[in-house]
Amino acid sequence: MSHPTARAATLLLALLAAAGSASAVITLPGKQIENLNRGAVAIGAGSGVFVSWRQLAQDPAGIGFNVYRGGTKLNAAPLNALNFTDPSGTAADSYTVREVVAGVEQPGSSAGATWAKPYLAIPVQAPAAGVTPTGEAYTYEINDGAPADLDGDGSYEIIVKWQPTNAKDNSQSGYTGNTYLDAYKLDGTRMWRIDLGRNIRAGAHYTTFVAYDFDGDGQAELMAKTADGTVDGQGTVIGSSSADHRNANGYILSGPEYLTVFNGLTGAAMKTVDYLPARGVVSSWGDNYGNRVDRFLGGVANLDGNRPSAIFSRGYYTRAVIAAWDWRDGALTSRWVFDSDVAGAAARGQGAHWFATGDANDDGRDDIVFGAATIDSYGQLLYTTGLGHGDALHFGKFDPGRPGQQVYMVHESPSAYGASGSGLHDAATGALIWGASGSNADVGRGVCFDVDPAYPGAECWASRGGLRGIDGALINASAPGSMNFGVWWDGDLLREPMGSRAVQKWIPATRTFATLLDAGAYGATTNNGTKATPVLSADLFGDWREEIVFRNTGNTELMVFSTTIPTGTRINTLMHNPQYRSQVAAQNAGYNQPPHTSFYLGHGASAFPQEPVHVPYDGSGTVQAETAIVSGNTAVKADRAGYRHLGFLNFPLKGGAAEFQRINGGAGGVKTITIRYANGNPTPRTGVLRVNGQPQAISFRITGSWTAWTTMAATVNLAPGQANTLRFESTGQGLGNIDELIVP
Repeated sequence: MSHPTARAATLLLALLAAAGSASAVITLPGKQIENLNRGAVAIGAGSGVFVSWRQLAQDPAGIGFNVYRGGTKLNAAPLNALNFTDPSGTAADSYTVREVVAGVEQPGSSAGATWAKPYLAIPVQAPAAGVTPTGEAYTYEINDGAPADLDGDGSYEIIVKWQPTNAKDNSQSGYTGNTYLDAYKLDGTRMWRIDLGRNIRAGAHYTTFVAYDFDGDGQAELMAKTADGTVDGQGTVIGSSSADHRNANGYILSGPEYLTVFNGLTGAAMKTVDYLPARGVVSSWGDNYGNRVDRFLGGVANLDGNRPSAIFSRGYYTRAVIAAWDWRDGALTSRWVFDSDVAGAAARGQGAHWFATGDANDDGRDDIVFGAATIDSYGQLLYTTGLGHGDALHFGKFDPGRPGQQVYMVHESPSAYGASGSGLHDAATGALIWGASGSNADVGRGVCFDVDPAYPGAECWASRGGLRGIDGALINASAPGSMNFGVWWDGDLLREPMGSRAVQKWIPATRTFATLLDAGAYGATTNNGTKATPVLSADLFGDWREEIVFRNTGNTELMVFSTTIPTGTRINTLMHNPQYRSQVAAQNAGYNQPPHTSFYLGHGASAFPQEPVHVPYDGSGTVQAETAIVSGNTAVKADRAGYRHLGFLNFPLKGGAAEFQRINGGAGGVKTITIRYANGNPTPRTGVLRVNGQPQAISFRITGSWTAWTTMAATVNLAPGQANTLRFESTGQGLGNIDELIVP
């Protein structure tokens, strides 16, 4: 993690650049992340209770933690760890985790009810069974999922796709039931249900949904392809409710196609536009019956290096079209469209059944690793390897000894891949680092992550080509049998393969697996046939290790498993690594793949760099001091311990000012804001607070030292909405050092 002083200085320069205009848009540097809470969780672990919590990107250096059972502190000194095992704990006990900053204990974060089982059961509600026009009965199964903070409380909700039992691959004809999207809180409360309707065919390649906070208001939105008859979470129909565009074979090759932004809190459709990439002429995609034209993928990318954009694609076997969308201030706009038939013809036929996003060329902006082709942040072809389509790809930092990131991919067609049925290439240039034989056949699956401490970097293996080191050297001609998913689960930095419903530890000496978790023993099952993938795998709460979400065999609940194995390693929550987070958002698309960080996370790693990031700013809740526009020698500083984010405001005796813009007044009226500050002066300091230009006196009482932080209340009269300003001015005595405001 970078030093807070350096981060504050960088942020200050960015804010000062905007300070020339009272209407300047506040743009915080770095990529946008979620304003997550501590994510504490308590799990019964054999004899005792395992308590785990997040470390956040915005945590100050040197932060420690205290753990309480009820009102009893369990640790003698602040913990330099992100988990704690209470050997005397029971499922009836409750736990709280409290931060310790510069020796001062902060308010606690509850771990909620202690899990009595090794998983959290989230009850769900299946849609009603149905019958197709040809008389085929079907029911519903839980399929893929995605996490998102839909209500802005700092915890994740889970969106799940309900897929009918007659869902089809694009190559298969026949009618299907409707596809539904549900949002659930972790206690099982269903927030909304969206019915995509009869004009969205059900299957792994038809519906990808993207849940993310695209407009930076602190609450995630949902984007998905819609059509005539889609019903939003409030019961409103999009387009025509009576239109039926299905042909006699069950395909939908005519009729309008839409892209809709849904409110994450209510499920209401907020904006609907024509879908890009458009269908056009069906045969232009490689066949005329509807297989290749309706191959859809989706994801998220920080194309400007600051705010997220939605990415939707169509086609990959032949023609490939990728569209980037921005949702800003209530407007859904097209950023760019890449079409291999218009420019970048070399990308034709190079796509995969999933794409990954991240900064491939180290320019601070995200690119789209579309398979054997990569599209840059401006919508231009960066390169293609020419090795053709494939079923699986992995994009991350796999080789700690090589600059930049790498892409591992398997390929399908020997006529395209030649001698390299699988291989590793440089993410920035596409240069092949090494390739492995595909035995002149389709190499159907493959993974790349570190499982063996005897070899530096990650190991890669596929259905053909053996187990290989990151340099391509053959470790063993027989690869491990599990090659669908991976999860960081136990206490070391190696990643564990997931074999169907089990988390497995690879034992190199015997070339066997030791089972760390058998979720099947608790009634869990997997999705997507032989792919055997979970509903979701991601760092949802607790420390940096990953949770796994399965469905139960009866499709009545989600089962969220979390590790109870201690670790002494401290890493920021993986969800604050923007690349990992964006790959989690795309996990539900196509052939699901596990997410990868932009830094090396494997055996021997000792540094886990945090790239510049920021949390959304909406002028309500906690407003950090460094978001103010400063003038008159007021400065953002970080030389006094105990501040909570990147720094605090320090004012000169006279002539200094700090203005907070876009303060959210809600419905308007008199509000009481809370100011966190320190005043080490021997006397109070009085200045002026201007509320929308109207002055009122404000006095900061002494706190005893400049590292003794406290709070004070100020009553202000705010206008409705986010058009409010709060301006602090020093008029001769200076002011207290301001750390943050809390706006109700």
